[in-house]
Amino acid sequence: MTDQRDITHLPDLAQGGGRVGPVRSRMPIYVDLLPPCNAACPAGENIQEWLRLIKHNEEEAAWRQLTADNPFPAIHGRVCYHPCETGCNRSGLDSAISIHGVERYLGDLALEKGWQFDKPRQSSGRRILIVGAGPSGLSAAYHLARLGHTVEIRDSAEQPGGMMRYGIPEYRLPRQVVDAEIQRIVDLGVTITQNHGVKDLLAEQREGKFDAVFVAIGAHLSKRVDIPSQDASKIVDAVTFLRGVASGERPVIGRRVAVYGGGNTAMDAARVARRLGADESIVVYRRTMEQMPAHEQERAQAEAEGVQMNWLRTIQEMDESALTVEIMELDENGRAVGTGRFEKLEADTVILALGQEADSNFLKQIPGMSFDNDVVQVDPTTLMTDVPGIFAGGDAVPSERTVTIGVGHGKKAARNIDAWLNQQPPYSRIKPPIADLDMLNLWYFGDHARRQEAELHPDERSGFEEIVTTFDATTAHFEAGRCLSCGNCMECDGCVGACPEDAVIKLGKGLRYRYDYEKCTGCASCYEQCPVHAIEMIPEH
Repeated sequence: MTDQRDITHLPDLAQGGGRVGPVRSRMPIYVDLLPPCNAACPAGENIQEWLRLIKHNEEEAAWRQLTADNPFPAIHGRVCYHPCETGCNRSGLDSAISIHGVERYLGDLALEKGWQFDKPRQSSGRRILIVGAGPSGLSAAYHLARLGHTVEIRDSAEQPGGMMRYGIPEYRLPRQVVDAEIQRIVDLGVTITQNHGVKDLLAEQREGKFDAVFVAIGAHLSKRVDIPSQDASKIVDAVTFLRGVASGERPVIGRRVAVYGGGNTAMDAARVARRLGADESIVVYRRTMEQMPAHEQERAQAEAEGVQMNWLRTIQEMDESALTVEIMELDENGRAVGTGRFEKLEADTVILALGQEADSNFLKQIPGMSFDNDVVQVDPTTLMTDVPGIFAGGDAVPSERTVTIGVGHGKKAARNIDAWLNQQPPYSRIKPPIADLDMLNLWYFGDHARRQEAELHPDERSGFEEIVTTFDATTAHFEAGRCLSCGNCMECDGCVGACPEDAVIKLGKGLRYRYDYEKCTGCASCYEQCPVHAIEMIPEH
């Protein structure tokens, strides 16, 4: 416990008689620290603030706060792997807040209510070309348009959305949700040209009189491996397979399907195979479950739907109706090595899900552009390539390939394109310290178990209907109310009640408080009781 009155007393004065009263050696100040959920969000959302607004029944304000950073809450509430929840301090008390569930509620509510983005007040007169209508390109277009720039996206596919449309199955992300959230960006004035594969970027930039370019091509090319087979038609790549199904195709794959790979795409391919009628859908992976790159929830969902996992196996060859796989084992360094022992797995089709690459060859004719295999090298601070005025992000640059990271890259690129066009320094923001769990006074908060989104039972998942249900308003508000407001004042009035000198002045709802330092003695009572660590004690100067 700290000293309740950290003060010093001066000696009697030589003249004037009497004594000097206590002199304050430290003083309290209100602070805003960085909540760990905000710090962990690849899209840079101010999660704590939009949760606070929902808690106070201000849903539209919450949506506008969220979409200041991310234009796709209904999409992200379905497909983001929510690292914000991994960082959530609440997990140290009982369980993390269902941030993605509340985000989905807010996104769906906005679609239901027809909320639209505010258009920019004036045009900058600048033109920006974006290559690729996936999450990163659309995000950049959104942010650039709101800054007043004229934006055109050129994309090679039939419809916009990139892997959101063609890589994520409908049972996870319904296409009407994708369409509706993209339409809002179009309504801002963004032009999207489909079926337009860019071949000569510099020529298109020159002919279109574009002031800057953002390259946001997706990773749509599957990595291949040679598997000896009597019938090559029985081997397909996962990206082509998922893209075809997303476009309405229903390929004949037989009763037994083997998916070769261990990532999220492999899980999706295996689950889609089950929905297309495969009695057996088996994932063949050369390492262990712990070494799989797939997110845990994706693997668990696949297994719940009857997908079988075959660890420590590699495919050697395929004959008419079976695979020959080699049994692997881990060496002393944890690496999978062959044993020389083999077994047979019956399979009518093999789906290769060994990773994807970006089709960046059209960029390699540009003088000065640097590459690392398929990805473009960029300045990590600005996302600008070695060619001035050409920026790149999402799957086109070195990074983890997720929708949320792509959206975050789009926002980052937009801000830096705007800065570059205006001959300003790169966009940067100094982040305050993170409010860790041990900073909080958890006695203030009760134990309230997390609410889970309802799901279709695995036995009911025979088609492509969505399997997860959106929170209702009551549940969303309950989850928002579980937020600990880490490092940010939540106006609980605790500091007002704790102050023995009446030195804390309440300014009104939403305005927080201020100190009357003429009365404050620096006793730290307010600091010690603050549940959320929104008060710091600093030395008196």
